Amino acid sequence: MDFSRRLLPGMLLLAAVALSGCGKRGPLIPPEALVPAPISNLALAQKGGQIQVSWSAPGRQEGKARLQDLAGFLLFRRPVLPPGEDCEECPTAYSQLARIDLDYPQGARHVGSLWIYDDRDLKKGAVYQYKVRSFTEQGAQSKDSNRARRAVVTPPLPPVLEAPPSTEAVVLNFVALPPEEGTLLGYNIYRARKGEALPLTPLNKAPFTGNTYRDEEARFGASYDYAVTSVAAVGQETVESAQSNLVTGAIQEPD
Repeated sequence: MDFSRRLLPGMLLLAAVALSGCGKRGPLIPPEALVPAPISNLALAQKGGQIQVSWSAPGRQEGKARLQDLAGFLLFRRPVLPPGEDCEECPTAYSQLARIDLDYPQGARHVGSLWIYDDRDLKKGAVYQYKVRSFTEQGAQSKDSNRARRAVVTPPLPPVLEAPPSTEAVVLNFVALPPEEGTLLGYNIYRARKGEALPLTPLNKAPFTGNTYRDEEARFGASYDYAVTSVAAVGQETVESAQSNLVTGAIQEPD
């Protein structure tokens, strides 16, 4: 028998096995598609003497599939040096500021859809730049987030707040000293149900410029906690003071 004819049945069998195996496999997924998608909304705000770093957790992998094994975040910071000395791409430019594990997020808090980290180790006049990565339970890290930077300025002092009795609305009176640096823009008013944490966003959309605020949306029979911050413009930055004293307000029953 010809040698090639003797090999033919075996070759046909191997081909059939290969074809049947290929039919059961899906498209190959590169490993980089399985890591979390990079965070794109890293943001900074100075409140008092600290910088508040905020971001949202990714919900998808790089390959667009739903992310189901997110384990935490790595937050990085670098000091921005003067022109001619600064080198963002140098290997030692960034240092890890915090590792935040979802099971035990020490140093960070989860408020609504945002993760918040308060950076208090700051020098007045310095400029800092931040970035964040997320990581999975297997240790796979995302690409860097967007990068955000901010100069540390002298914040205004917090106001002194009181809530005198009123039968029509919750009335807040507050006063603060002029800021040491910059120009006072007004005040931010924060409200929460009694005993709940204050929200990240104030009641007012723009800084309130008076010294008496009437909360017409407060409901009769409910008690609320309030705090107020001073808002100042310092150079190109807008900065809030630390929060005022916390007061409880409620609409009073008429005599």
